[in-house]
Amino acid sequence: MSLSNAGTAASTHTTRTLIIGTGFSGMGMAIQLLRNKQPDFIIIDKAHDFGGTWRENTYPGCACDVPSHMYSFSFEPNARWTKLWARQPEIFEYMRAVAEKHDLKSYTHFGRTFTGAAWDDTTQRWTVRTAEGVSYEAQYLVSGIGGLHIPSVPRFQGDDTFRGERFHSAQWNHEIDLRGKRVAVIGTGASAIQFVPEIVDQVKELHLYQRTPAWVLPRTNVPIPGVAQTALTKVPLARRAVRNVIYWASESLALGLNGNSNMMQPIERLAKWNIDRSVPDPELRRKLTPDYRIGCKRILGSSTYYPALAREHSEVITEGIREFTPTGIIANDGTEREVDVVIYGTGFHVTDGFDSIDLTGRDGVKLKEQWARAGMETHLGITIAGFPNAFFLLGPNTALGHNSVVFMIEQQIGYILSAMKLADTKRGVIEVSAAAQREFTNEIQSKLTTGVWSTGGCTSWYLDSQGLNRTIWPGFTFQYWSRTRRVNASDFVFESITADAPREAALTS
Repeated sequence: MSLSNAGTAASTHTTRTLIIGTGFSGMGMAIQLLRNKQPDFIIIDKAHDFGGTWRENTYPGCACDVPSHMYSFSFEPNARWTKLWARQPEIFEYMRAVAEKHDLKSYTHFGRTFTGAAWDDTTQRWTVRTAEGVSYEAQYLVSGIGGLHIPSVPRFQGDDTFRGERFHSAQWNHEIDLRGKRVAVIGTGASAIQFVPEIVDQVKELHLYQRTPAWVLPRTNVPIPGVAQTALTKVPLARRAVRNVIYWASESLALGLNGNSNMMQPIERLAKWNIDRSVPDPELRRKLTPDYRIGCKRILGSSTYYPALAREHSEVITEGIREFTPTGIIANDGTEREVDVVIYGTGFHVTDGFDSIDLTGRDGVKLKEQWARAGMETHLGITIAGFPNAFFLLGPNTALGHNSVVFMIEQQIGYILSAMKLADTKRGVIEVSAAAQREFTNEIQSKLTTGVWSTGGCTSWYLDSQGLNRTIWPGFTFQYWSRTRRVNASDFVFESITADAPREAALTS
């Protein structure tokens, strides 16, 4: 099957499965469809290459915080990772190589910006719209856009008057030379932890505006020797053993995150030691020491972040931002600092990022309106009542704070393939029941109330506007594996693919 990336305005393509996104989710779904001899699919992506998050984020020091051998497809292992925690260029090249191996380009329409999709009750198919005027009709719709794709850029009074350069870390402007510049960094999340040490030696002044300090564990990204790479290439069992060790070591952290937060105290002491050894100034140590339990926010790793902030030309500002001026930033205490460049390390729209998915389901119900009323509810983070034949990869409550989301993606892909097979065996249209969805939501939210994200004394991007955790999976990933190994038919209703019979008469459990 060969697809043209050109397309014409107002044209419509028809396919069995339409996949949105070419990150780990979309690529993994496509590869498994091919391996299951289901080549009738199309992938669409707003960009012009594979990679998703790892294509978009190119800031200095960008790297994964999950060890490389675990942050990759189990069915496409890479024995040649050069570092324990791979950097962005290496992950990006891995993904491009995997895409080329499976000839995914032949199934992909690049330069297609998803704007919405609607289910047609009569034809029982999805119609997908793009900003470029090209539309798609599909029996199955798979969202692989993930939750970390819309940069969150806070607005401040006067920021549009600032005459210097401003950009978000996920939209890094490589044309700007930071050497000798006065640079303000807003935010202290995972991205800032990585790029601040990379730029500190270039800039004249570094002003870090911190709202809440992060817990940062010491981490040295050790290179993997060539002899070890060769051994892992020639001995697949050794490669599998390395992956298993990483998996179970990471999995053990879930014990402390889920209802046993006192178990996190030794890790917290290690993080405090990382501060004490790196920051001589007691006042700066106070600013950088969190007052919440480790794990409540994302746990970060770096042995260079704190030393970067302890440099003479670095300053950590905790008073907050009152306003921008044409030449700088005024903090809430009235102090004005002149800067040349502002870099937002402020993360992404996560829980509210799903608002960008303009889905209209059965009977004209809009997903974002439904979630605005009742909160984000799904079944296993994959299916949604009222939205037949639609599947999410890395949907609500399937992200992790301790292990690899690629593992979660693979379990979801297997579940989706089973659901499609079940739908084909039954009548062609599959939809999770409202009762099954409500049961799952109640169970997940009940478990989350005892997790460190709810009891650790912080607020984070894991929480929605109502303070509910709609992001994290509460428990071990092997529990999620167990839950998604098979599709329970009693959780779904099925409908004939033909539109001859009334819907009420066609539904069966």
